[in-house]
Amino acid sequence: MRYNKLWVLAMLAVGNVQAADITQWNFNSVPADTSTTTGSLIASVGVGSLSTLGSVTQTFASGTSNGGSTDPVTVDDTGLSTLTYAAQGTNNKLNGVQFNVSTLGFENIAVSYDLRHSNTSSRYEQFQYSIDGTNFVDFALFDGNAGDTWFNNRTVDLSAISGAENNASFAFRIVSAFAPGTSAYAASNAGSSYATSGTWRFDMVTVSGDTIAAVPEPESYAMLLAGLGVMGFAARRRQA
Repeated sequence: MRYNKLWVLAMLAVGNVQAADITQWNFNSVPADTSTTTGSLIASVGVGSLSTLGSVTQTFASGTSNGGSTDPVTVDDTGLSTLTYAAQGTNNKLNGVQFNVSTLGFENIAVSYDLRHSNTSSRYEQFQYSIDGTNFVDFALFDGNAGDTWFNNRTVDLSAISGAENNASFAFRIVSAFAPGTSAYAASNAGSSYATSGTWRFDMVTVSGDTIAAVPEPESYAMLLAGLGVMGFAARRRQA
């Protein structure tokens, strides 16, 4: 069995790929308190920054109301509540939240988040990404077709976007969008009318990826070859 151990060691030396959360925002207070009207904009995992876009303003609100987000915290589960969206028929895809996260050292990038739509908020949310932090590309359109409801684990797979990986300038936006084929916002609740006072409440915004395996050093290749040689020698001895 000695040659098997050498083989394992040789393969480990070549490199290992591992999935990880790069950055995450849970918006909970640091240190924790008992109020969901206070929170934090600092990433709870990793490093990143966020900003509101257009006329949007932000405050903090409960992450447990109306079914709640996926945040496992129960006492201080806070969400980022955004409001003061664009007037009806104006500024399509220009109002929402932007997140900037370095993905250096990671590939197969994915973004996930929880989002609560209020009754009068925009029903449609456009996900956009950027590889330079300035120019954004439409990627996924989500339908929040219920008011006062959390849509949890919204997930965007960016593994096919090579520019998203290993990039210090990676960024993404989640913005309100006109109903498809129209020039107006639709309300999340079919029985309501869109209003600028409608809110989107974010929680558990997460950027994840696979760590990029290091390029093996010449010594690693030598160990791999040595392991293969030992396996071959042992196999020949068994046959003899």
